[in-house]
Amino acid sequence: MTDRKHILSGRTAVVTGAARGLGEAVARELAERGVRVALLGLEEDALARTADELPTASQHWHVDVTDDEAMARTAEEVVRQLGPVSVVIANAGVAEGGPFAESDPDSWRRVIEVNLVGSAITARTFLPQLLSTRGHYLQIASLASIGAAPMMSAYCASKAGVESFSHSLRAELAPRGVGVGIAYLNWIDTDMIRDADQHAVLRELRAHMPPPARKTYPPEYVARLVVNAVERRAPSVYVPGWLRSVQAVRAGLPGLVSRLARRELTRSQFAGTGLLGAGGRAAEATERTRA
Repeated sequence: MTDRKHILSGRTAVVTGAARGLGEAVARELAERGVRVALLGLEEDALARTADELPTASQHWHVDVTDDEAMARTAEEVVRQLGPVSVVIANAGVAEGGPFAESDPDSWRRVIEVNLVGSAITARTFLPQLLSTRGHYLQIASLASIGAAPMMSAYCASKAGVESFSHSLRAELAPRGVGVGIAYLNWIDTDMIRDADQHAVLRELRAHMPPPARKTYPPEYVARLVVNAVERRAPSVYVPGWLRSVQAVRAGLPGLVSRLARRELTRSQFAGTGLLGAGGRAAEATERTRA
């Protein structure tokens, strides 16, 4: 282990959406580097299991990132039990697919609330601690932040939103010593993506992407690069690395995507997917309970 990998040792990090997938992998990677981790999410049993397996004194909280009051209470408990927070990974996210015109308004809104509003609540809640530690906030974004795709309007809107939010927050917090980074990620081998592949609309969407853009990456591999970026306080991280080059041509992407969609997507009828994966089902159940 290099000296650089001791930079975060002894510090406290918060990871939202930590019950499974990338969030779980990031929590494990942080703990392997000596970080105490606060795992936040909706799947309490999975959170508890992961927290118990980590090599550092980590704990879990069952909390909805869209609930301001619950998040505020959680932040108080985190600092009391694990110490002031130096790193926040805003990872919690859900997705759905299908034509916008036939989309369920509640599911569509829930994607925006979890992915965008939940990230803002996470930042607001833990910002006082990050200011005191001169810490780092990392927003998990997506290729969808750079170029929107058809049949995923809520997800693309939310990820474009978190990108703009993070850029604004970075400029605002730079004079106060807090770093803000954005992780631009493509397909990761999580239950959400595996669930997406069971639906014709998202299978078709993926099939028409260039071959490199269809590849999935193991969560552990992505987590390692994400935590490396946090250690460097990097303003951005791209996984896979070629995503960085897409930034240079993003102005031309809407026209290109529209031309491809006219040619390829008009021949089939697609149904909406609902919220994807176990995380999506947990978010849906939480919304019903609150209603």
